[in-house]
Amino acid sequence: MRILLFSGKGGVGKTSTAAATGLKLASLGYRTLVMSVDPAHSLSDAFDLEAGLFSSRTADPVPIVANLEIHEVNIQKEIKRHWNEISTYIIGLLRTSGLADVEAEELAIFPGMEELSAMMYVNQFRREGRYDVIVLDCAPTAESLRFISMPTTLEWYIKHIFPTERKLLKLMRPLANRVSPVELPQDSYFANIYDLYKKIEGIDTLLADPVKTSARLVTNAEKMVLKETQRAFVYFSLHGLTVDEIIVNRLLPEEAGQGFFAEARRNQQEVLAEVERYFAPVPARRVPLFETEVLGIERLRRLADVLYGAGEDPAAVTRTEPAYEFGKKDDHYEVRLRLPFAAKSEVGLYKKGDELVVEIGNFRRHVGLPTSMAALAPVRARLEDRLLIVEMKEAA
Repeated sequence: MRILLFSGKGGVGKTSTAAATGLKLASLGYRTLVMSVDPAHSLSDAFDLEAGLFSSRTADPVPIVANLEIHEVNIQKEIKRHWNEISTYIIGLLRTSGLADVEAEELAIFPGMEELSAMMYVNQFRREGRYDVIVLDCAPTAESLRFISMPTTLEWYIKHIFPTERKLLKLMRPLANRVSPVELPQDSYFANIYDLYKKIEGIDTLLADPVKTSARLVTNAEKMVLKETQRAFVYFSLHGLTVDEIIVNRLLPEEAGQGFFAEARRNQQEVLAEVERYFAPVPARRVPLFETEVLGIERLRRLADVLYGAGEDPAAVTRTEPAYEFGKKDDHYEVRLRLPFAAKSEVGLYKKGDELVVEIGNFRRHVGLPTSMAALAPVRARLEDRLLIVEMKEAA
């Protein structure tokens, strides 16, 4: 099973590109699911389904066309299905604090519930062999990063904190419940947490496998949007996901080069050049601004035709290696870049703001650094088996 993960800043067109990709895959005969992981679901809106503002029609997979279903994770239904013991305890705590019942139920939906629920379904569908491809329409960048980092965080908690916490509360509960105004959670609360963990176990390995999972970043040709896309690229690489494509959406056509939109188009062309420099060798697709809103199956198919050529398969594995990797060894951090044709004498390095810039002849690669490495400086570099390893330390 293939997983295609679409992410980017809010409003850049992630949902439209994910939906169009789903239609293209379905037309090629893949059993396809497009799943929305964004709490502000708009997938059913993209397909122009006749539904109310808060309809739960798509809370389970709904057929759209042959081979294509869509699914918008409905957190209220997921709480009843998977989070009952946890939410019941949290609601009880909130009621004790003086909140009304409805307010308590709303506030009991804490960050991460929706993302974890989506992961459960991905794991479930993988085990069932129900779909050939799952297209994930992710929330804006920050929430997407939480989505991909959550399995690792939960696994660490389950292995290191959970057993001790569960045993300790089991011992304390009889005495504490006599004197405390709020009862400690029952063991069923912890059983629910462990059950949730077992349902997503292995998803981190699936997401980090480039043959199974590819991330695609959707952006617009605007400097502020590009900055967020660059940050997403860094953090996706940091978490081991392979970004195999950048999609630059809503580009002004050539005829807009005259008149009112002339300056806007020039700015877009400048940003496009920066996209090519920064993300190479990851390819960047260019999608024009359509004259009408991309809404409904026919317009989404038109978008799919622009995104993918007649013989192109969106599920094809085109990249299996990340553009770069980060690591820590002994007393220093490392940035690792694959440079198959470089000689050591040709490589130039320097730091520019929070980026590491690598130059080889006329080729230049900008590597955005994560927060933990942004203040460090390159102190040494070496080539090992076509891999450039740059050591990063605090400046003396």
